Amino acid sequence: MKRRLVITTIVAAGIMLAACQRQAETMLEVTGHLFVFNYRNASATYLLTMKKTAPIPDGSTIVAEFENPQGGTPLVLNQKVFPMDDKISVQSENLHCVRKDRPYSVTVRLVDKDSKLLQELKTQFKSDLDQTVLPSKPLVLGAGYEKNPEVFKPDGTTDFSNTDKCPA
Repeated sequence: MKRRLVITTIVAAGIMLAACQRQAETMLEVTGHLFVFNYRNASATYLLTMKKTAPIPDGSTIVAEFENPQGGTPLVLNQKVFPMDDKISVQSENLHCVRKDRPYSVTVRLVDKDSKLLQELKTQFKSDLDQTVLPSKPLVLGAGYEKNPEVFKPDGTTDFSNTDKCPA
């Protein structure tokens, strides 16, 4: 009888721990991910959207590591999570060398104020366009959207060429 009680207690504790772990694993859920191509500014970025599925402790931060399309070290972004936010968007810095139909990996870690890992998410981005569709320089400059003289030449010609040096 005593042995059965010990086994039952251990099983119950295991179930409770598993339930706590499941709750921690689902604080955030990815709701969307895409590349944003801004033709006017000649820029491309990753945009990842998530929704909160459980309360997140105050002082928590999202650490997103985006695969760098140019190669090399990942692009890392740290963003504070605010308790009142139900939806969270994370946007990378400008990218270069995005290729059509190539998968790019992203890892998102949710950490508390003491840098303890609360949740980790992994996803992939895939573009249906090459970044070569963008000009290499912004088409407009400033708040008044003045034409960029490096693109729109004084002699009436235009230079939309993309000069990014990308790996094969």
